[in-house]
Amino acid sequence: MTQPRKRVLLKLSGEVLMGDQSFGIDPAFVLELAKEVKAAKESGLELCLVIGGGNIFRGMAGAAQGMDRAQADYMGMLATVMNALAMQSALEQIGVQTRVQSAVQMDAVCEPVIRRRAERHLEKGRVVIFAAGVGAPYFTTDSGAALRAAEMRCDALLKGTSVDGVYDSDPKTNPAAKRYDTVSYDTVLADNLKVMDASAVALCRDNNIPIVVFSIREKGNLAKVLAGEGVQTTVQKEA
Repeated sequence: MTQPRKRVLLKLSGEVLMGDQSFGIDPAFVLELAKEVKAAKESGLELCLVIGGGNIFRGMAGAAQGMDRAQADYMGMLATVMNALAMQSALEQIGVQTRVQSAVQMDAVCEPVIRRRAERHLEKGRVVIFAAGVGAPYFTTDSGAALRAAEMRCDALLKGTSVDGVYDSDPKTNPAAKRYDTVSYDTVLADNLKVMDASAVALCRDNNIPIVVFSIREKGNLAKVLAGEGVQTTVQKEA
């Protein structure tokens, strides 16, 4: 990343919160992630988070097994709220003030999504975690992340996954897969590269928000990526 970032949105897949487990939330691993987030914030960034729900429930998988798609997606949204609360707890354990805002209103546990309130939290040095996607079925948390990044006028959307960038084919099945250093939004969409879903990539493209894909599982990698180092792929407009 060449230009300095002031405000970024970090999108984490729910699976990352499992650590080495096969399901659910590993509190020890979430705490390690929280330390990475704290280090990023202490570098002077304003930081928003969006966390998926695939470690608890994935709407698409539920629908594939015969559940009503909208109902399954709402269940997935609730899973993201659980993950957001787990991350909030871990961050506050290590002294990082955090607010959770949910697109599905549940006043007993978190705030509703209110853009100006979220901006005020960021200005006060708090981390804001956006939960429940866009608050509607048929949209993924990738779309939720892209929407919040645009709303909050973020300089970049960082996608922390278990893969260290964007490849021209699946590196898990093709050892000869080539990793891109940079790739255009249009190439990602035309070649159906599995970065984020198409609506999320298009939203980032239309708002000129670079997407930086990197591995969050490698300790210290978030700080490296924010410093313009480390292994990553940047999805951006063609030069």
